[in-house]
Amino acid sequence: MSNHTVAERGGAATAESPRPSRQRSLEELGPNYKWIALSNTTLGMLIATINSSIVLIALPDIFKGIHLNPLEPQNTSYLLWMMMGFLVVTAVLVVSFGRLGDMFGRARMYNMGFAIFTISSIFLAITWFDGSEAAIWLIFWRIIQGVGGAFLMANSSAILTDAFPANQRGLAMGINGVAAIAGSFLGLLIGGVLAPIQWHYIFLVSVPFGVIGTIWAYLKLHDTGERRKAKMDWWGNITFAVGLIAILIAITYGIQPYGSSNMGWGNPWVLTGLIGGVIVLAVFVFIETKVDSPLFELSLFKNRSFAFGNVANLMASIGRGGLQFILIIWLQGIWLPQHGFDYSRTPLWAGIYMVPMTIGFLLSAPVSGFLSDRLGTKWFTSIGMLITAGTFAALIAIPVDFTYWVFAVIMLINGIGMGLFASPNRAEVMNSLPITSRGSGAGMMTTFQNAAMVLSIGLFFSLMIAGLSAHLPDAMFSGLTAGGMPQAPANGIAHLPTVGILFAAFLGYNPIREIGGQALQGLPQSSVDHLTGLDFFPHLISDPFSDGLTAAFTFALICCVLGAIASLFTGGSKSPVESPETVGAELAAVAADASVAAPSELIDEPRATGPRHLLTSAGSAQSEVERPRIAGRITASDGLPLGNSAVTVTDIRGHQAGATAVHEDGSYAVHDLADGTYTVIATAPGRSPKALTVSVVGDLVFRRDFALTGGSVLQGSVRDDQRPLPANLIVTDQSGAVVTQAHADSDGRFAIHGLSEGDTVAVTASVPGYQPTSQLVTVDATMRAEIEIVLVATGGVQGSVRAVDGSPLVGATVSAIGPEQTIVASVITDADGRYRIEGLTDAQFTIVANMYEPAAVQVNVATGQRNTADIALGSGNQTSVS
Repeated sequence: MSNHTVAERGGAATAESPRPSRQRSLEELGPNYKWIALSNTTLGMLIATINSSIVLIALPDIFKGIHLNPLEPQNTSYLLWMMMGFLVVTAVLVVSFGRLGDMFGRARMYNMGFAIFTISSIFLAITWFDGSEAAIWLIFWRIIQGVGGAFLMANSSAILTDAFPANQRGLAMGINGVAAIAGSFLGLLIGGVLAPIQWHYIFLVSVPFGVIGTIWAYLKLHDTGERRKAKMDWWGNITFAVGLIAILIAITYGIQPYGSSNMGWGNPWVLTGLIGGVIVLAVFVFIETKVDSPLFELSLFKNRSFAFGNVANLMASIGRGGLQFILIIWLQGIWLPQHGFDYSRTPLWAGIYMVPMTIGFLLSAPVSGFLSDRLGTKWFTSIGMLITAGTFAALIAIPVDFTYWVFAVIMLINGIGMGLFASPNRAEVMNSLPITSRGSGAGMMTTFQNAAMVLSIGLFFSLMIAGLSAHLPDAMFSGLTAGGMPQAPANGIAHLPTVGILFAAFLGYNPIREIGGQALQGLPQSSVDHLTGLDFFPHLISDPFSDGLTAAFTFALICCVLGAIASLFTGGSKSPVESPETVGAELAAVAADASVAAPSELIDEPRATGPRHLLTSAGSAQSEVERPRIAGRITASDGLPLGNSAVTVTDIRGHQAGATAVHEDGSYAVHDLADGTYTVIATAPGRSPKALTVSVVGDLVFRRDFALTGGSVLQGSVRDDQRPLPANLIVTDQSGAVVTQAHADSDGRFAIHGLSEGDTVAVTASVPGYQPTSQLVTVDATMRAEIEIVLVATGGVQGSVRAVDGSPLVGATVSAIGPEQTIVASVITDADGRYRIEGLTDAQFTIVANMYEPAAVQVNVATGQRNTADIALGSGNQTSVS
């Protein structure tokens, strides 16, 4: 698209309906904007996910710092909410905040999230009091931090999808996904380093990055996607929040003891929360089918890639979340103390020893995102899940007291498997979304991911408790009595709730000192030292822990296999490669096609009940029971069907994506196309071929009908006032639809085939540096006469925009205002402050530069001459013209 055209549209938009201050087009923002969006959203996701896990590893130091014993029954709820408050809030709010981004601007909502996140981090870092008051203060601000994190998570994917073309979106999602998931691993390492020094630092470390990110996002991020005005679905928001919170809270308290049971799944309040939450969510689903602007766009689940991509993401998140918690318990509570690490140092070393998993993820995630843009997503996601499932089997096979290098290799391969899955899965899901639903769709995806993390805590803790309960009491009793403790107190300690022992291992505590009480006072000092030292407790729970480990990792393995199977049902093995044009422009092209097509252009047909036979690009026939993506009829100009014709479909690069024969009644149907932009070509013997563009989006059937005509030929030449010109020619009918295209050779000669007698067409010739010219022609039977198209050369103006001190101004807007006082072109200065405006005719133009105080200069443009206008902005604007 030429600058001239863009400027005319932009000028018209400015004059009639000014855009919001944060709204810009990608043409205005320039080619580097996508990298600005990627770097800022990557920083936001990194900080948000680091903070989702940094607390886990630092919990022992936090509770020591606020002088609160988390193992006392009355403090267990503080421990659980400190762990899961952030995740619960983000899981509940991301969909609502994604919808707000769709309605009011994704960049604006994202920027608000950065600000909220930074302010809450400051208040978390300045906690100055102790005890339960400090715990409540921390939980409150962690929830507020989760609100900011929800804004970031809900809108970052949508901002990237708007900014990047489809053929680079997998790479962008891969890099952003590295930050999102690697942040959860890096948080463990950073928390392990900072918490032993001063626990306040784990919150303070986010503040400078938050301040920089907030200012940077405000100055540089703009809304490039399409906003959709809609009413907020308040009943949907309320029922979704109430239902999901009830379920997540019930899961949180389900792993606490109830009565004589090790877990609280029989607690009436837990059952009420689970059952009531499910009922409320069922009401939510009913509401979403009735309101005009639903919070959850349930129609998105009709899209196979979106539905199965989210199922796979849910399964992967459950497995990944459970793995984090089990590894922390395994390393902090058992393996590191067994190998001589004091409990005060286990958080740091647990983070260090999990680094191979992070390295594997960092290596594979960007590569898989890049390759999946070219090779398709589903084999990366499926193989990645199967590799991850294999590592869970390997973790079951190794002993609790493992050899570290074996453990490190398994962690490295586990990270590689997760990386192979994460980036392509995220890109597949986001690419399947319509442009107006990207915020809410990304929020739905993040809801599944964060809810899965909370769900995994409940599931894996429950499995671990169930596994430990079978043998831990006997092992505890035997170990305590062997250490010299009398049978009565040893029996009492052995039958304490298993969850307390598990929390102690998770926090890296030796609980014998706390739960031993008076029973330890009558023992010899050597026995006390043995029972409360590094050797007794880790070895005591090793064998029972192995039982729980097997149960938990078996469940994770099953989840990964289910995720691999779900991934097989996502989009085709190779997605069509789109042009680096925005999806908004692509959808605009679809709308333009629809405006000149038949009323039945876009159909939502029922699924076909019988088999269809599709002739693929390989030429083999397949049985296809799904409804087609593109369908229509091929007829002659008199309306009779052309059963001997054929239809070929190509992607943007011209690669064949499919083909089909046409039935005797002229009907055809093309199946098995992924979402994307295609060219549909209809051919028949002795007829002129025709081609139309169609963008396949969602689960709809797009109709393209063709009327193939006989072969009149239009000949002619293209020249300027001195010589012939090689030109591109476009032939359009009276409705503006493109009939065909041609090219004039070096002698300016062209021949246009496939026109029908009696047609009136416009032949438009264009050459860089010349004003495009159209000529109206009525086709007769012979077309003996030729047409001649004469092009008029155009001029341009170039120059630089600088501050008064001579430094170049990057991103200044330079506009050319014509004799009729209308903006005819507008560009942005580059990194050297330079600009160039092409396509101007011989006339006097006013060149206006705008960044600080605007400056203007008049330029007489003459074609064939060098027209230069340098402009200085600032106090005492200066210009020079040549």
